[in-house]
Amino acid sequence: MADENETPQVEAPAEAAAPEAAPAPEAREGRGPRGGRGRGGGGRDNRGGGRGRRDDRRGGRGGDDEGGEELIEKLVHINRVSKTVKGGKRFGFAALVVVGDGKGRAGFGYGKAREVPEAISKATAAAKKAMIRVPLRDGRTLHHDGKGHFGAGKVAVRAAPAGTGIIAGGPMRAVFESLGVHDVVTKSVGTSNPYNMIRATFEALKDQTSPRSVAQRRGKKISELLGRGGMDKGEAEATAEAVTE
Repeated sequence: MADENETPQVEAPAEAAAPEAAPAPEAREGRGPRGGRGRGGGGRDNRGGGRGRRDDRRGGRGGDDEGGEELIEKLVHINRVSKTVKGGKRFGFAALVVVGDGKGRAGFGYGKAREVPEAISKATAAAKKAMIRVPLRDGRTLHHDGKGHFGAGKVAVRAAPAGTGIIAGGPMRAVFESLGVHDVVTKSVGTSNPYNMIRATFEALKDQTSPRSVAQRRGKKISELLGRGGMDKGEAEATAEAVTE
């Protein structure tokens, strides 16, 4: 009799423990999405999806601003800068970047950050916002000579015949390569500071005009303007057609 009483007493707790152990994983699975680590994981998934959608929207705006074109990015200069604070010095980096589409549009920008990649990204974003359009003759050179001045930097740019190449050094070469100019002769006098050289170069490019814009401003035909420069009538008309195209 004692054995019979002890056996059901041992089996009864075992049967009672089995149903309690079974729902434990189910309770954990049910509690996971609502609290503890499960909530953190679910929240990350949801936030990650939201961030992905925001990044897609930002990328779409950037593509509309750039017209869906691939831009040429040139890193001109990187300088290490420091700021003196109460606890000592904080070091950072300053980047100067030139951006262009290779078809007559270019811009420059600079940015500062604690890390080099972040400084370059800031400078690139600033350059894209400050792009200007420069008229090119035959898509390879400038229409006329020009001069630019900024601070102690003075530059001179001249149109060149086909096959001349880009005769420029330092920061100025990066500007014309990103702009899409293939033949140009330049000269820099004064400072060798890349910031002043870049600004002086863009001052010279801003003064560039095309025969089409001059003809529209004066209310005349392009052939009439080119004919006064010593060209024959037929040559002036052919050049005017090429400029119009």
